[in-house]
Amino acid sequence: MYRLIYKSRSPSAIDWDTVRNILHTSEQHNKEDQLSGVLLASRTHFMQVIEGPFENVNSTFMRIVKDPRHNDIQLVSFGIIDARIFTDWAMRGIGIFDLNKDLEDRLIEKYGEEDGGLHFPLEEWMALAMIHDINMISDLPEWKQ
Repeated sequence: MYRLIYKSRSPSAIDWDTVRNILHTSEQHNKEDQLSGVLLASRTHFMQVIEGPFENVNSTFMRIVKDPRHNDIQLVSFGIIDARIFTDWAMRGIGIFDLNKDLEDRLIEKYGEEDGGLHFPLEEWMALAMIHDINMISDLPEWKQ
């Protein structure tokens, strides 16, 4: 079992339609490929965690690299894992741009700011910590498949 985390920039402003389109596109692939994970979206950036068999994680990432909705893709981590973190999510989408201002400010204070929104980290441990922190927020705006 493998986990891959990447960060990318969107060539246009990200909204719920953008997140829905990405998740809808990946829905069938992820079920067939036994993939799970989460997609975080700020107003300008994506951060995604993909978990599953090596070949499937790798081919999915290669598809993402060619996707015109992603620019400046940075690989945060790719490695072997003992167990999935996202066992119940074929893919979960979370719009950071839709958090209330107080929650967004607290996350920015902890993780930093980038282009007027939350900075997605380039260290694996920090990316996973951020996802954990965001997941602890009640009434989280999200779109689940």
